[in-house]
Amino acid sequence: MSYIGVMQGRLLPKYQGRYQAHPVGYWQEEFKVAQELNLDSIEFILDFNDVELNPLCSKGGINEIRSVSHITGVKVKTICADYFMEAPLHSKNRLESERSQNMLLNLITSASKLNVTDIVIPCVDNASLDSLDAQNRFVENLMPLLKLAEKCKINLSLETDLAPVPFMKLLSVFNSEYLTVNYDIGNSASHGYDVIEELNCYGGKISDIHIKDRELFGGPVELGKGNANFELFFNKLQEFNYDGPFIMQAFRDDEGVEIFKKQLDWIKPFLL
Repeated sequence: MSYIGVMQGRLLPKYQGRYQAHPVGYWQEEFKVAQELNLDSIEFILDFNDVELNPLCSKGGINEIRSVSHITGVKVKTICADYFMEAPLHSKNRLESERSQNMLLNLITSASKLNVTDIVIPCVDNASLDSLDAQNRFVENLMPLLKLAEKCKINLSLETDLAPVPFMKLLSVFNSEYLTVNYDIGNSASHGYDVIEELNCYGGKISDIHIKDRELFGGPVELGKGNANFELFFNKLQEFNYDGPFIMQAFRDDEGVEIFKKQLDWIKPFLL
């Protein structure tokens, strides 16, 4: 059964003025706000900056996540590993790629303790898989970790900027039900990709969906004000019996809550 969650930090004032970041020192406060909004979950962020301060990286932190989740009823079922945008698994720098592989190994282990279903690995911007060499390194470095994810029954959910057919070909190389797709509605719209072609290629592999709107070749805007065709997307999605999360990663301002509520009300008719 699908559920509605929020990307971490969207319900709080920005951390250090950053658009998307793990809110070090006050992340616990968001669980109460999410509870008041009747949200099911928070998609936790693993940042590159201050990673050692992230509760996902310590036993005490894992226990604290469990505690606040138990008190509020707001779960952590998915993790967005933005760490790998700064330090790609397929980095040409061997030392960096080895550190990133070790980070993912530890993250899978931590995620299993929280009963997480998906770890989203963003392969965009600095971590784009825009060359065959990059894709080959990515496959080589991820494959051993995928075995651990399979054992833990955790999806490694890829978000890429690849066009539908190249992305489908990359997925087929892994040949694993636990190597899945994170579909970002807004990012897809900004690239001008065809929703029908995308879902025909890998609709059955989607395990995590980010709710966002963006202008064509532009940045994020409020839901319904960009190029994302939500009606077309959700109508097509029905063909695939999707039962994963819908994570609100929509446009934010400096504070977060009021503009979030407005957009949550806007999108709810598509999700019910």
